[in-house]
Amino acid sequence: MGNRSGSVLVLTNPLDVTADAVLRVLAERHVPVVRLDPGTDLHTGASLTAVYRTGDERGTLRTASRELDLSGVRSIWVRRASPYEGPPDLDGQDRRFAASQCHWGAGGILASLPGAHYVNHPWANRAAEHKPAQLSAAQRSGLLVPDTLITNNEQDAREFVTSHTGGAVYKPLWNTPYSVSGKPQAVWVREVSGAELTTAIDTCPHMFQAKVPKAFDVRVTAVGDRLFGIRIDSPDLDWRQRQDRMTSTPIDIPGPVARSIDAYLGEFRLVYGAFDFAVTFAGEWYFLECNPNGQWAWQPAETTTAIAHAIADQLAKGSDT
Repeated sequence: MGNRSGSVLVLTNPLDVTADAVLRVLAERHVPVVRLDPGTDLHTGASLTAVYRTGDERGTLRTASRELDLSGVRSIWVRRASPYEGPPDLDGQDRRFAASQCHWGAGGILASLPGAHYVNHPWANRAAEHKPAQLSAAQRSGLLVPDTLITNNEQDAREFVTSHTGGAVYKPLWNTPYSVSGKPQAVWVREVSGAELTTAIDTCPHMFQAKVPKAFDVRVTAVGDRLFGIRIDSPDLDWRQRQDRMTSTPIDIPGPVARSIDAYLGEFRLVYGAFDFAVTFAGEWYFLECNPNGQWAWQPAETTTAIAHAIADQLAKGSDT
């Protein structure tokens, strides 16, 4: 059996209030927790040591308040840790070198604890973040997927957009930080016409999809075999753009969609996933994307509480092996 009595290790930044909701539940259950932001804490007094010998593997995490035997970690919650950027007092290539060594060293240790239950494993998260892989897995799992084109060819893009008389949308393949005049800007999903397309498409791959004639959106938060569905009604094509204008209410998830979600999670070896669907007036659920580490505390209070308890259940139970 797995380690069901050791500490839960939570990898996140100190301002992560979503993590706090789960940590409160674990505290109520008297489950020991160690919180670590390896991208910054390892430069401010924390240390991480691992030893590998034939027939033996052990490690120690030391923080300002405690010392943790890594072989005693029952679960690891990979939440929203800061990126590995290296010590701030270093400049140039020295900082880049240190950041790289932290990523491959500390990141490798924390991703390789035998017997620990990961929610989710960081390598599974990374594999599941690529939108082409998401679309491919969604189809194999039996989910409906909008017609999609990913290309850096202007002519292919124009032909795709103009051929969809019901409209087409553009979506970024990754939420890359972007700013204009020093102010952060978000790139939202938006409708696009063939006349707008230029040779700028040649600079990198762009993602275009047929516009789904949706009645509403749905967010399904999956935690293991537990699913929490929320219907989202918004005046915007991308409901994330103005969340103060949307309404969200619980919704039942059709059995075939639930089974496909389970298959999708299994393909990427995910415990947690935040699925977005567009639902048509005919009741068809079209898969849009799955964020393997998506936010969930913005949902109605009863749903947020239920998700927090479901994640705490996963972390408290540890590994089944």
